[in-house]
Amino acid sequence: MAADYVVMISYLVAMVAIGWYAANRARTKSDFLVAGRRLGYVMYSGTMAAVVIGGGSTIGGVRLGYLYGISGAWLVLTIGLGVLGLSLLFAKRINRLKIFTVSEMLQLRYGGASAAMSGVVMWAYALMIMVTSTVACSTIFGVLFDLDKTASVALGGGIVVIYSVLGGMWSITLTDMVQFAVKTVGVLLVLTPVAVGKAGGFDGLRAAGPETFSLWHIGAETIFTYVLIYFLGLFIGQDIWQRVFTARDDRVAVIGGSVSGLYCVAYAFGGALIGTATKVLYPDLALPDDAFATVVNGVLPTGVRGLVLAAALAAVMSTASGGLLACATVAGSDLWPRLRRLLGRTGDYDEVRASRVLILLFGITGIVIAALLSDVLEALSIAYNLLVGALLVPIIGGLVWRRGNRQGAMAGIVAGGLVVVVLMITDGPLANEPIMYGLPVSLVGYVVVSLLTPRTEAAVLEAWQRRLAGAAAEPDEVVTT
Repeated sequence: MAADYVVMISYLVAMVAIGWYAANRARTKSDFLVAGRRLGYVMYSGTMAAVVIGGGSTIGGVRLGYLYGISGAWLVLTIGLGVLGLSLLFAKRINRLKIFTVSEMLQLRYGGASAAMSGVVMWAYALMIMVTSTVACSTIFGVLFDLDKTASVALGGGIVVIYSVLGGMWSITLTDMVQFAVKTVGVLLVLTPVAVGKAGGFDGLRAAGPETFSLWHIGAETIFTYVLIYFLGLFIGQDIWQRVFTARDDRVAVIGGSVSGLYCVAYAFGGALIGTATKVLYPDLALPDDAFATVVNGVLPTGVRGLVLAAALAAVMSTASGGLLACATVAGSDLWPRLRRLLGRTGDYDEVRASRVLILLFGITGIVIAALLSDVLEALSIAYNLLVGALLVPIIGGLVWRRGNRQGAMAGIVAGGLVVVVLMITDGPLANEPIMYGLPVSLVGYVVVSLLTPRTEAAVLEAWQRRLAGAAAEPDEVVTT
């Protein structure tokens, strides 16, 4: 067990050291928030894969494999397909905009005050991503170091906050590369083959049940819900777009992102196989959520076990840091400038310093919420329901439909958001109804109101088309909101 402690502690120290090293590279707003927009294929693919493969994808993916066999891959599979779809369909246009937030895209496309409302929704979503990932991080520390929840949350969240404050996106990118390597080795190259081998190979996995290798065992309704929430959610999340902004050019955004999507597909089936093997080896677990920890402790030797636990921790921390930076970026770019104007403060200020303060502030807030939170799955469902139900239609509509306008976008945000909130109150956050009804209502509101109101001003559309053609001004140019 001592070797496991050494591996984990070395990993945590390395994360803080990388953050300290990257601090000197974050001199401008562009450096701090989008790594100077100059990541190449390897770093871009690694950081994109790291941010979308989190604790839910690792620990949750193994849990679903334990319950449903290979069909448990669908959660992570929809995430991977979402990354692939975003990269092939929209990454080129997103990268050319040279902005910092999703809400700035809405401001560019529609004009007016659409960024403020979308900024609040996106801020809440990003904060909740950080919170839920920090809770997942605490479970690993709790198992390994025998700490209570509050101490585990403070330790895991504190390390994420430290390296994020120090270097922003540069810190997160460099730590993501380490985390990507650790996840690949620990989960895909070590745990998957060892667990499957211990279970008797693929023939032995059939002992988990007659539908072990049925891709549809988890149920059509669940698959459809995963598609609506995670596949579509990956198209519009601030934490995901912020990675697209880091690519040095269109080809990196498209090709590098596509590689990340395919990697996630492989990770999905790896997690499902691990869960299925755990079902064969430990068929009577009281809590399927314990499947990952159980198989790690049961089939791996000391030292290697520490590596795989570090891999799980890497998955969680990369998502937590991505959510935290996204939260601070939205607040700093979309919300804080408006608040300053309301307070009558119009002078210049140090945007990098302000971003560091916001990361620290929201990091502490997230740690406190994580320590008090009792149901992580509900919190994550609330975040994704609001994100997709309120913002998907106006964002994708703005990218593909020229007739969409500001009034339609606002109608789509309000109508979809209200339906989602009401149905989450009446039916619960985990029900399928909020997103299944919220999306079509948002679409109807967007299309009908856009058609009944005047077209977007010609000057706004011309500026939008220039951006899409790659004619953005300076890399640090910020949309006035």
